[in-house]
Amino acid sequence: MSSVKEEAKKLIDRLPDQVTWDDILYEFYVKKKIATGIKAAEEGRIVSHKEVKKRFLSK
Repeated sequence: MSSVKEEAKKLIDRLPDQVTWDDILYEFYVKKKIATGIKAAEEGRIVSHKEVKKRFLSK
C-alpha cells in the first residue's frame, strides 16, 4: 500500500493547474472520509439503511 504522502502527491497531480488551497483541502477531506467509511465497513461497523430509517422515523 502507498504511503499517505505518496497518495497526497498523486491526488494533487490529478488536480488542474488553477487549483486553490480550498480545493486541495476539500479533496483531502473527501478522500479521508471515504477511507474511514471503507475501513468501518470492512470492520463490520455499519448500520443498514432499514435500521437508519427506523431510527429516524421513530423520533
